[in-house]
Amino acid sequence: MVATDVGRRRGGLPPVAWPWVLVSAGLLLAVLVAFSARYGPHRDELYFVAAGRHLAWGYPDQPVLTPLIAHLTDVVAPGSLVALHLPSAIAMALVVVLSALMARELGGGTGAQVLTMVATGTGVVTVFAGHILSTATIDTLFWVAISYATLWTLRRDRPRGWLVVGVLAGLALEDKNLVAFLLLGIVVGVALTPAVRHHLRSPWVWGGVAIALLLWLPNLLWQAQHGWPQLALAADIHDEYGVLGERLNFVALLIVQFSPATAAVWVYGLVRLFRVPALVRARPLAWAFVVMFVVFFLTGGKAYYLVGAVPVLVAAGACGLAERFSARWLVAAGAVLALSGMVVWPAGLPILSERAFGQSFFADINEDQGEMIGWPAFVATVRSAAASSGATLAVAENYGEAGALEWYGLDVPVYSGHNGFAAWGPPPGTDGPFVLVGYDDAPAWAVGCRVVAHIDNGVDVDNEEQGGVVQVCDAPAGTWKSVWPEVSHLSA
Repeated sequence: MVATDVGRRRGGLPPVAWPWVLVSAGLLLAVLVAFSARYGPHRDELYFVAAGRHLAWGYPDQPVLTPLIAHLTDVVAPGSLVALHLPSAIAMALVVVLSALMARELGGGTGAQVLTMVATGTGVVTVFAGHILSTATIDTLFWVAISYATLWTLRRDRPRGWLVVGVLAGLALEDKNLVAFLLLGIVVGVALTPAVRHHLRSPWVWGGVAIALLLWLPNLLWQAQHGWPQLALAADIHDEYGVLGERLNFVALLIVQFSPATAAVWVYGLVRLFRVPALVRARPLAWAFVVMFVVFFLTGGKAYYLVGAVPVLVAAGACGLAERFSARWLVAAGAVLALSGMVVWPAGLPILSERAFGQSFFADINEDQGEMIGWPAFVATVRSAAASSGATLAVAENYGEAGALEWYGLDVPVYSGHNGFAAWGPPPGTDGPFVLVGYDDAPAWAVGCRVVAHIDNGVDVDNEEQGGVVQVCDAPAGTWKSVWPEVSHLSA
């Protein structure tokens, strides 16, 4: 048996296994940085960089924090994939550190802390999130940080900790509004747990709420002034993912997104948080997970929404295994957890060549990685069409295409009506011709369109642009200002 009380310090907790923590986080960071410049930027990253060049307190599809981070990387090292991906790599390394600290809060010694880090740090969702700058990546870090701050506050019964939760929540709300569900789940969990219910009467809780709302206010005002476009996008996501097949897929992805072996650990941890009396003060986080699972299952949420709520469950499961297993069996369990995640790493990390990835089953597991391949060829095709036609501008159907044309450079201005790009148009005047990309057929707002090229990424990766057409059109059907409402559209 691995003793969890050896070396305990004041407060009944074992020491933090800092050498192991720093080595584990450092190894993950090193791996992510080593692969950060392979393939290319994701379509969402291209959009964030473009949005960062038009900074505002909000956009139709997200608040400001991730575009701000993208803007800072763009200013420090323009066009650098290493710089663009570094914040995400650091975020996932911090998730590993916080996961170990949560295991310690739950009474876990070195064995439990290391097992927790192995399970979270080798998950395929971890390496994918660490390789792409996205609102989900930053959101995951905030969820784990809020979970740790909540656990620290409840276990020590120090209500002033809610001020820290409030600060973290407010910053998270400037990245992605999804964290509101975590906060709601925590409130429900505290209300359902008599041992900590008194926290709801503490003025420090309401102080934390006030801080969070104050930090969120600029984005709320922006959304209100622009007709709450994020609500329209949420409805679009619900329509797409609310069907039965997608709900079953939600459960399946939730189980495998770290790895099936890690799923067994966090399910065990969830059960322990409900059943072990010594963990009663951590039980609100278990209730929060259950509440969010039900809400997202019923409303058409995506499985990755819950990624940030899983590490505390992994920590609880790892603590239980550390109490039951000998050191030898604990090492074996860690090896199984690591291998079960790492075997699928090529689906989320650009380990294979682009061609090999496109021909493998990993491309079917994670379609998002395919969206990081082929942009140079795409831009070269559009650039050639613009040069040969004498086009004065380019109009892209979606923000990924428009962002790629800006990232790699086009000799003419780039516009799109998709989400945030719509506010950065319309083009001035009525001059033509112009290049049109991303449309299978000529839209009604364009006249004199003809197909001049087809997109081929050269490596047979099946992504959204592969096989698409490039058209040259004579002019808009009127002025750009008059047709811009037809060009503009919202979609997730």
